[in-house]
Amino acid sequence: MNKILFYKDKAVFGLDIGFSSIKVMQIERVGKKRVVGGYGVVNFDPSAVVDGVIKNPELLAKSAYELFKKNLVGDITTRRVALAIPAVRTFNRTVQLPKMGRKQLDQAIRLEAEQYIPLPLDSLYLDYEIIRQTDEALELLVVATPRTIIDSYISWIRLIGLEVAAIETTIGSGSRLFVQAEDSSVPTVLIDFGSVSSDITVYDQTLVVTGTVPGGGDSFSSLIADSLNVTKQEAHVIKTKYGLGVSKKQKEISDSLSPLLEQHLKEIRRMIRYYEERSDTDRKIGQVVTMGGGANMPGLSEHLTNQLRLPVRMCSPWQKLNFGGLQPPSSVEKSMYITVAGLSLIEPGEIYA
Repeated sequence: MNKILFYKDKAVFGLDIGFSSIKVMQIERVGKKRVVGGYGVVNFDPSAVVDGVIKNPELLAKSAYELFKKNLVGDITTRRVALAIPAVRTFNRTVQLPKMGRKQLDQAIRLEAEQYIPLPLDSLYLDYEIIRQTDEALELLVVATPRTIIDSYISWIRLIGLEVAAIETTIGSGSRLFVQAEDSSVPTVLIDFGSVSSDITVYDQTLVVTGTVPGGGDSFSSLIADSLNVTKQEAHVIKTKYGLGVSKKQKEISDSLSPLLEQHLKEIRRMIRYYEERSDTDRKIGQVVTMGGGANMPGLSEHLTNQLRLPVRMCSPWQKLNFGGLQPPSSVEKSMYITVAGLSLIEPGEIYA
């Protein structure tokens, strides 16, 4: 408890290392308002990060220096960082166990984790959150991440003169922003379309189950480029302007994206079944909410709605955030800040060290 009080008034900012870009954002409380104090993005050479591990920290540090010196809108006023780890680099599993003491619970979770994680537990950082509990049983969400990834992030943060305050998955950050901005009382499927993969989770008062599907915004562009025989840059323009919406090339675009979208739909349906079959109530999934850069594609929400027979919409948190005197990002750019905005909303009481 002393640690929580000690850190209570210290601000944090969110930092997200994506496939080829670093994003940052700081959000401050001003009375009842949430005000964005600063934000920015910079690209980096993707070779700096290999399989989630920062292999060339100096190269990445050079990009971070450019971001903080030249690419910030507003200002970042704290050295304390909340970091996001891509969900695709983590192992997630919902576990049910009898109610027991903390020491026995830790041991039981390790035994459970050994059954489904194909790596030695000594090579992982393991954490868990209690989702639901009764007098007799616990349901937990267990998350494990390779130590090599976490350690490389922490070393890099120290290299650039900052301090790690918190680390969580990208989908965890996105769900926090969803709760702040949207109707979160309805069981919801959240989809975070990243550059090369998409995180999918069921949210019902907390994260219930999560998974990752290969393919994201950049994958959509590549498929369109191949189908229409255009450059990747031209395909990106076509994707953001027309996407799956009405256009002369609608059928060709739809056909090219269909196999990848079907993979997403298959995983979404699997998660819906998992949730509804295991739920001890009559609660059903009531909506699908998309976020991330790939969610901007015109016609995507309509396509998912038609296939799933559920209402699908983009997360729109920005009406709850005030940019003060800052120039806000464009409507297309805003989606890339979902993760860092969620990180910036971490409450002081959530940070224990």
